[in-house]
Amino acid sequence: MSQASDPAPRKRRWLPRRRVTRAVLAVVLVCVGALGWSISDALTYPGDDSTAARLAGWAREHSMGVVVDKLENIRYDLDPPKVGGSLSSDAQARMNQTAAAPAPPSGPQLPLHAQLRPPVSPSLKGEGVYRALAFDRKGRPIVQGTYVRPDAEHTSYEAAIAWISAADARFQLHPGVREPGGTFSVPPNIPKGSRSGLVASWNGGFKITDGGSKGGFYLNGRTAGTLRDGAASEVFYRDGSFKLGVWGRDVHMTPDVVGVRQCLELMVDGGRVVPDIDSDSKWGATDQSRMFVERSGVGVTAKGDVIMVVGQALTARTLAELMQRAGAVRAMPLDMNRAWPSFMSYDGTHDPADPTPKNILDFENPPERYYNEATRDFVAVYAR
Repeated sequence: MSQASDPAPRKRRWLPRRRVTRAVLAVVLVCVGALGWSISDALTYPGDDSTAARLAGWAREHSMGVVVDKLENIRYDLDPPKVGGSLSSDAQARMNQTAAAPAPPSGPQLPLHAQLRPPVSPSLKGEGVYRALAFDRKGRPIVQGTYVRPDAEHTSYEAAIAWISAADARFQLHPGVREPGGTFSVPPNIPKGSRSGLVASWNGGFKITDGGSKGGFYLNGRTAGTLRDGAASEVFYRDGSFKLGVWGRDVHMTPDVVGVRQCLELMVDGGRVVPDIDSDSKWGATDQSRMFVERSGVGVTAKGDVIMVVGQALTARTLAELMQRAGAVRAMPLDMNRAWPSFMSYDGTHDPADPTPKNILDFENPPERYYNEATRDFVAVYAR
């Protein structure tokens, strides 16, 4: 009986090279398309952010914050702020105007603050002299401001200091379209129909979504991130009042709290600049705490009035010292770098229902930035 022969071995089948190439190309195109869509979305979302700010924000949202920080450090090293020199003609004119501020409208008066002692001596004309920035319905200057040079070395730059009478104002926290993102009952702008009595606005802090703020955001029952004990916190109440302090020590969650915005830790506490103000990475990425860059911060006086500082060339220390010098007993950092610091006052003389915004200092975004949809959260202030 003959033995059956073994079947012929099977030949291994290989995909044609052309099919493999097409598959690889398809994967690459999908990846490139997804990347392109993501970047395109970052470049076209609502708001007034510059292309550079949008790309930097996109990179941070995609775990490339270390790269962005490194590029910022390199740019700073290549083009550091100027040492010495004089204010520009525009800056000097702006400072001079404080010395010749127009008389406020007639009515019960709220006196202008006494001149702030500037950090640089001798002072320039108008330096540290307060002027009225916005009035309430009684014609009282409930928002006042002044300008100073931030330190004796960087004399070609200005810092602006604003004061708000807390007893005569109400405060509203707004979310941003992308920071913290999501859906809130409060809009990401100050829309028409909600502008009567508007007197001021200021920017939010470091990002919640990437953990940079080391704290959370709370508004009308919804929380983004995590509210952290020990974090410096702006707190907004149902009656429109505002407090600032350490979460869990000075301020807490109560039924009357409608908003909380946390960012890092206090820079000024008990009327003194905190001992670790020069810590390299506590107030920004590594080495950025000592960089002379655009920064903003907010504080409160012993009476509870609000102090807001924005500057063109500030370190963490000089920001803290300016807030303390202006009377803050507790103060915290907000955001930094050219795209984000802001303080606007609003003039309702011509149209009380749609007051004209004005930047206290010129940064990257226009003064109407919060009339448009804002990328990041902010605070709006109204006269009571």
